[in-house]
Amino acid sequence: MMHACPLFCLLVGLALVPAVGNAQEFQLQEQPSLAAAPVAELKPKTIVFADQPGAKGEDVFISYEDWAKVRPLQQQLLTLYPGYTEPNTDIVVDGTKRRYSEKLHVYVAEARFVLPKPQASINLARLATLPFAQQLDPAIKHRVVTADEVTRPKEAKSVYNQNPQRRWCEGRPVVICLHSTYKLEGRLPTGIALANKIREGSRPISDTLEFEGELTLLSPAEVTERGLTKLTGLNTASAGAIEQSIFHVNQVMQFGKLIAVFQQHPSDPNKTVATVFVTLAVESNVLIKRREYAQVPVLRNLVPVQVLAGKSSFNSGKSLSAGLPIYARNQVRSIAAILEKG
Repeated sequence: MMHACPLFCLLVGLALVPAVGNAQEFQLQEQPSLAAAPVAELKPKTIVFADQPGAKGEDVFISYEDWAKVRPLQQQLLTLYPGYTEPNTDIVVDGTKRRYSEKLHVYVAEARFVLPKPQASINLARLATLPFAQQLDPAIKHRVVTADEVTRPKEAKSVYNQNPQRRWCEGRPVVICLHSTYKLEGRLPTGIALANKIREGSRPISDTLEFEGELTLLSPAEVTERGLTKLTGLNTASAGAIEQSIFHVNQVMQFGKLIAVFQQHPSDPNKTVATVFVTLAVESNVLIKRREYAQVPVLRNLVPVQVLAGKSSFNSGKSLSAGLPIYARNQVRSIAAILEKG
């Protein structure tokens, strides 16, 4: 399994919701958690945004093990599928039994905003469609695929990521499967080309992300049954939720998850509270990979954890190549802008 991955992990699972033209109309209010900003105090066109801190506070990643201890409800509801745990099991790949063990780190973001419309007026079903995905970011190309067209699992992590309860992209009233492609922008392709030269003989790193995911609509009953209202901290009626699960990536990401829950405002039935959660799991080895890049001056800023955190000179723009924290903020702005306008 390849472990040298400058940016791709971050950049993958969140292709569903990048920035749109009018996204700048929404302002961000940074908070340590959603609980620090009561719903009653939310202002129009304001998004409360919080990153899950790592063990050192300043880090944007936290180990999967620590996440399960510190935020057990998040770990239960924001993993790839119910019952998902950090890989440490025997699996069968192409008829051969293999032991698959992998330590993971996660980036978790949570955000909240208020829409000036009753939840009954929001057509959530349109969010689980190809046209919705296509309007979000022209740099990311999507196409609908069937369950039979999804990449056949060959690597251990892809086999492990198969939902044991049902086949991905099937068994849901409203669900589509998307194959998405994103070519890294700015200086990243040049940096990757240089990295491939110093890693000659190893599996080459691609400057294009290929990933597959399921986009589905959760009913109000499912929101309650899953306990998502406990996650939002709001005890009001829900119109439902949208959920994106990234289960296959061509490079080193383990999985991605996005859930947006829509609930009635506690004190105003003519307003809707939207709470968005984004989770991205990457291999821990990726975040500590430093030595081979640090030896080449031009690549010192290509250290994976720096690029993933958006703290490298190789980061650029507002889309996937910007780094996870910037991109996650822009994507939530995008969701808010599209829903308010729609």
